[in-house]
Amino acid sequence: MPKISPPSCDRVYYHPVEAAALWSDLEKHEHVILGSLNHEGRPSTECCKQWPILKINTARIFDGLLNGDLPYGRHGITSNDPKLLKSRELTVRHSDLRSWIIRFYPTERPHFLFDDLERQLHPTVTIESVQALLTDREVIRVQLVERCTAYDQLYREYEQLRKISRKSTTADMGSRAETTYLNIVGGLLSLLLGNSPAGKPYSSFKTLGAVIQALLAHYEGHAGIAERTLWAKLAAAKRQIEDRPR
Repeated sequence: MPKISPPSCDRVYYHPVEAAALWSDLEKHEHVILGSLNHEGRPSTECCKQWPILKINTARIFDGLLNGDLPYGRHGITSNDPKLLKSRELTVRHSDLRSWIIRFYPTERPHFLFDDLERQLHPTVTIESVQALLTDREVIRVQLVERCTAYDQLYREYEQLRKISRKSTTADMGSRAETTYLNIVGGLLSLLLGNSPAGKPYSSFKTLGAVIQALLAHYEGHAGIAERTLWAKLAAAKRQIEDRPR
């Protein structure tokens, strides 16, 4: 991640014209500009002609001072004494100047008041809001890691249970269990389609097809109750019981 440069000026307060010069990117000419101040503490006419942006930014700052939007004082101590407005000892604090520019000139980001990241942000986006978003992002990232860890653990447990269940089902439906079910079903079919020793039918069903049609009429839609499946399973059960050793 690239290093973010802090504001280029480490002063805690400025003379208004000093701040205007820095705002205008005239730091190299600051001593000339401050040396030209007139009796009202404003830049000379020559400086304003040479650097029109200096005149504009100076006017902006003094407008804020005169209208009470920008606190001021002497040597960095806020007092808001109107007599100071024409004094060479007039100062504005760094923090007050920064807040004032954010409020009244949000598209401006002077390098002596804002670091590189702040100067790249959209005017409506503050460094505080970015920090809040970064904090929220970190919280969400931690929660995501926790959820992913919990999911992985649950999935491993699910896979273990699924393997156990598969083994249990396979064991339950082994060849011996299948033979048992076929014998039971085959025996019931023999009774349904058979006769008593006296020759009396045990039921009204005469054929395997009749049994299948009755099952379909009453239970179609249930798992395994389909004509093709019934023919295959019941026929296998019938063979199973008929082919048993005598």
